[in-house]
Amino acid sequence: MAQVAIITASDSGIGKECALLLAQQGFDIGITWHSDEEGAKDTAREVVSHGVRAEIVQLDLGKLPEGAQALEKLIQRLGRIDVLVNNAGAMTKAPFLDMAFDEWRKIFTVDVDGAFLCSQIAARQMVKQGQGGRIINITSVHEHTPLPDASAYTAAKHALGGLTKAMALELVRHKILVNAVAPGAIATPMNGMDDS
Repeated sequence: MAQVAIITASDSGIGKECALLLAQQGFDIGITWHSDEEGAKDTAREVVSHGVRAEIVQLDLGKLPEGAQALEKLIQRLGRIDVLVNNAGAMTKAPFLDMAFDEWRKIFTVDVDGAFLCSQIAARQMVKQGQGGRIINITSVHEHTPLPDASAYTAAKHALGGLTKAMALELVRHKILVNAVAPGAIATPMNGMDDS
C-alpha cells in the first residue's frame, strides 16, 4: 500500500506545490479546498498524472469542530495517513486598534484551532497504524517578524509555532515527527495575487 499525504488547502499556492512534490515521491494525495473546488480538481489532475491516487474533499476550518471531520473522510477513502501538511489559513488586515473581536477569532479558529484538530485526527490515526508519521505546520515568516496591520495573523502564526513545538515533544515517542515551515509572502488568492 502506498504512503498517504494529506495537504490542507491544496487547491493553490504552497499547498498545491506540496501535493505535487509528494505525488512525485509516490504518495497518494488527499486534497482539501475551502472555496476553490476547480483549483482542487486541477491539483488532483496533476497529482494523478504522476501515477498516484488523489481524493478531494471540502474543508471548512471556520466551522469547528465539525469542519475538521473532512480529514477523517480523506483518511477513510485513502486507507491511512503518513503525512499531514497543515497549510490551511486565513488572514485579515486591520490596524490593531480597529480589529474586531470576531475577525480576531476567525483567524485563530482557522489558523490555530483548525491545525490543532486536524493534527489530532492525523496523529491518532498514525498512532493506531503504529508506523509513525510526519506533521508539517505551515506558519509564516510573520511568526518571527510581525506584519503591520495584521496582529491576528501574526499572533496566530506565533501560536501555531508554539503548538508545533509542544506537539513535537509529545508525539516523538510515537515516531511522529512534527516540524514547522515559515515561508515568506507567496502569490496566492489569500494574498490577493495570482499564483500562475
